[in-house]
Amino acid sequence: MPLNNHDMLISTPQRNEITGLILAGGQGRRMGGQDKGLMLASGRPLVHWTLERIRPQVANVGISANRHLSDYQRLNIPVWPDTTPDFDGPLAGIATGLAHCHTPYLAVVPCDAPCFPVDLVFRLAQGLAQAQAQAAVVCTPDKHANAQSMQPVFCLLHHSLRSSLQTFLAKGGRGVGQWMRQQALALVPFEDDQDFVGANTPQELEALALRLLNAPPCHNGPHTDTTLD
Repeated sequence: MPLNNHDMLISTPQRNEITGLILAGGQGRRMGGQDKGLMLASGRPLVHWTLERIRPQVANVGISANRHLSDYQRLNIPVWPDTTPDFDGPLAGIATGLAHCHTPYLAVVPCDAPCFPVDLVFRLAQGLAQAQAQAAVVCTPDKHANAQSMQPVFCLLHHSLRSSLQTFLAKGGRGVGQWMRQQALALVPFEDDQDFVGANTPQELEALALRLLNAPPCHNGPHTDTTLD
């Protein structure tokens, strides 16, 4: 169901209506149990790179983390642990983010893929409004299947989805994509799937560090115009 009826059309969410959430609450199994957000890439923790990328795109930022909380708190932004003790995956972190954000929308990114576009949130917001949806998610080309592939942890969610997500988790649901498909969803196309590649292995972390080292510095895009503050 759409979020509003036809007499109350959704306008494009503005920057001051959006809280950013960095997902850093996983167990890092493929990294030998290390806390991925704190792993170094080109001399800086991954979470630093991600925060630098998302901060200009949103009104404020929080971090979903379950370990090393004092290290994340040094970033001087809110740190929100899961309400459950069992590392229930990214959906648990998203649920916590929805519970804590005081804006109508939550923009979600993972801590280990800091090369996402500088206009990510702006484009998700446009796609959400155009589709009159409750959620917008990144979709990239799947070269092997000649189709589009959803990147569900890069998304923009309306805060009203909190109850739906809590119900899904209470019933044992854990799949981000599975929950997303149950919502009024906008699939927003992005051209380069490499912009959303995360570091799940030491080899991928090494490749990501090289890309970050050669990347141009972040800059404000159209989504960060001062009229949106």
